[in-house]
Amino acid sequence: MEDNGRFDEKSFSNGDVYMGMIKGILPHEKGKYTWSDGTVYEGDWEGEKMTGKGLVVWSTGAQYEGEICGGYLHGYGTLTTSAGCSYRGGWKMNAQHGIGLKKYSNSDMYEGLWKEGVLEGSGRYTWKNGNIYVGNWKNGTIHGRGIMKWVNGDTFDGFWSNGLMHGSGVYNFGDGGLYIGTWNKGLKDGKGVFYPAGSKKPSLRILHSPHDSDDNGFLLNIQKHEAPKARVKRSLSANIAVISRFKSFRQISHRTSSLKINLIRNDDSAQDCVCHDSSLSLSNDFDEDQSEASVRSTLVYEREYAQGVLIMERISECSESSRNKKQQNKFSVKKVNKSSCLDIFQGRRSYYLKLNLQLGIRYTVGKITPVPAREVRSSDFGDRARIRMYFPRAGSKLTPPHCSINFYWKDYCPMVFRNLREMFKLDAADYMMSICGDSGLRDLSSPGKSGSIFYLSKDDRFVIKTVNKSELKVLLRMLPKYYRHVGDHENTLITKFFGLHRITLRGGKKVRFVVMGNVFCTELQIHRRYDLKGSSQGRYTDNDKINCNTTLKDLDLKYEFHMDKKLRESLLKQISLDCKFLESQHIIDYSLLLGLHFRAPENMKAFVEHHESMQNLPSGDEEEHLILPKGLVLVSHEPSIVNTEPGPHIRGNTLRAYSMGDSEVDLLLPGTARLRVQLGVNMPAQATRKIEEDKVAKEVELFEVYDVVLYMGIIDILQSYNLKKKVEHSYKSLQFDPLTVSVIEPKMYDERFLKFLEEKVFPETP
Repeated sequence: MEDNGRFDEKSFSNGDVYMGMIKGILPHEKGKYTWSDGTVYEGDWEGEKMTGKGLVVWSTGAQYEGEICGGYLHGYGTLTTSAGCSYRGGWKMNAQHGIGLKKYSNSDMYEGLWKEGVLEGSGRYTWKNGNIYVGNWKNGTIHGRGIMKWVNGDTFDGFWSNGLMHGSGVYNFGDGGLYIGTWNKGLKDGKGVFYPAGSKKPSLRILHSPHDSDDNGFLLNIQKHEAPKARVKRSLSANIAVISRFKSFRQISHRTSSLKINLIRNDDSAQDCVCHDSSLSLSNDFDEDQSEASVRSTLVYEREYAQGVLIMERISECSESSRNKKQQNKFSVKKVNKSSCLDIFQGRRSYYLKLNLQLGIRYTVGKITPVPAREVRSSDFGDRARIRMYFPRAGSKLTPPHCSINFYWKDYCPMVFRNLREMFKLDAADYMMSICGDSGLRDLSSPGKSGSIFYLSKDDRFVIKTVNKSELKVLLRMLPKYYRHVGDHENTLITKFFGLHRITLRGGKKVRFVVMGNVFCTELQIHRRYDLKGSSQGRYTDNDKINCNTTLKDLDLKYEFHMDKKLRESLLKQISLDCKFLESQHIIDYSLLLGLHFRAPENMKAFVEHHESMQNLPSGDEEEHLILPKGLVLVSHEPSIVNTEPGPHIRGNTLRAYSMGDSEVDLLLPGTARLRVQLGVNMPAQATRKIEEDKVAKEVELFEVYDVVLYMGIIDILQSYNLKKKVEHSYKSLQFDPLTVSVIEPKMYDERFLKFLEEKVFPETP
């Protein structure tokens, strides 16, 4: 006869008591277990474990009512602590997981997604004082896109990182003023525009920076500030800055020799999670702007900040239509339509083209990497050294099915580029993940007049550029000497090439790509970008075409850079070696791509607005978040402290500084980072602004001297000087100053380029 169990009561030697149904010697169906410390569970049982629905009451006064599985809080349930904190929502293995609503003992409230006990995903956090954040969270802090609204009416709609405003965003003041710009670790950093109160506010499509988390950008409606729709049921969107983690319940099981029961108990009382209010309202300089400029509603203030310090301001008066157009130029990029194949030969980027590129690179790297390492041979160079493959949509024995269109793939000199990647200490798996990972490639606008399409890898390490047939031939021709040059000179500033590929689409259209290292792959904000050729002929940028991503030219450069004697010598020596190599290959019209990261002047209190934002935090949290800019400091190189991992932009050895006794050095940015100083990477300098007699009165630059960190590389090296057609290479076509001769030769270009850098850009310090 089947045993359906019996009702019984058992007492144990340790003082625990079980009363309920028993089947054999194990609890069954319904029962009540009381521990010697007073903790009680009453509910469903399955075998020796609590499974089903039940009520747990701890001796501390905390209690949980809901679903339990295998002795763990698992499913849906409500926890209430003795301190008055409550949580109702999903659980997984004793930790909040899924959608849940938590009310804190200090009257704060969070509703949204959780992951393993911490806030993760979208949610809404409301502070006791009325401040509200709606947006994304990561690991318990505000991270990603979100909207913060303060009780004084101020609103920030933009990107966050680790609880601080970080990336592009819009700050809307309660009295109607508006600032559109970028932030870095809670401080304004980079270019932005301030609209005084009373002026009509634009509705913009803002494209976030490469360091931001969302891949598709976001729509900011300045006037409505509507929260993004949640992607989950019962949830708003959310994230918060400084939040204490709600401690996960630990499984406390008690086993006896007579009755094995795995039960949940809580030795420690359920802890209350207090989320402190990080009222990140902006500082006094904006309040002054609002009061002073409210009567001049037609004025627009174009500003630039470095770590929260205003370093440049341009005042302009423009109509509503011109303002809207200018803002669209600054922050808008046309989104790629992923539903159709775009004709790339009409200047439109193709979603399919990126997929084809990723499929081909994944195939090539996967095929060539297992080949035993060896020295390159002469047969590894040239157009005939290649890998070819056909990628049908449905897949084949050698290729996977894909959602793109049918295409033919050609990889040039695979063994050479495989060895180059190893020479640059680039791991094959990292290379594939960076370019071919799920995050994909981002479109970049072309910085020049070439009409090329540019893609940037999600992690900013690689730039992929389309090249024409003649440029491909130049690279293939110079590849043997290039291979030798970069092998002999580990500090070379010449572009790092990692692959050369061709895609043939239906109809026979061919698209050629080259994969390069990104010169500006850095954790620091690049405030200015310059393309320098040593020329003045047409080398300027119209003011109305300048935005936060514009690459400026020679005549736009207002600074000269003074650096450590030894650093300058190393830099100019390597540039000279690189130019000699390019001259030997008959390469002309190349450029020095120069990026500037400004540091706030040491005597400026750049942290004022950030300090005010932390006034409500406990003193223990303030030190962790404040960033106090103190200029540039060179310190002795410590390999164990700085990041010495190679990358697509990293070059050779650590540099030596004259001011540090000719020893290897690191660059210390107080409160920000400690960086390894290499040639063209993390190079400290002092930028002195050149005196301009005809300076425009409406533009005010507040300082004469800046501490800067420099990033640079020699680019555009695929333009060959054709001796048979040298008459076509006039100074005008090369954007050179007209001299007494009508043509320019590589040696002349080399000499002019070097002289310009030595005298105008990196002059010797007196």
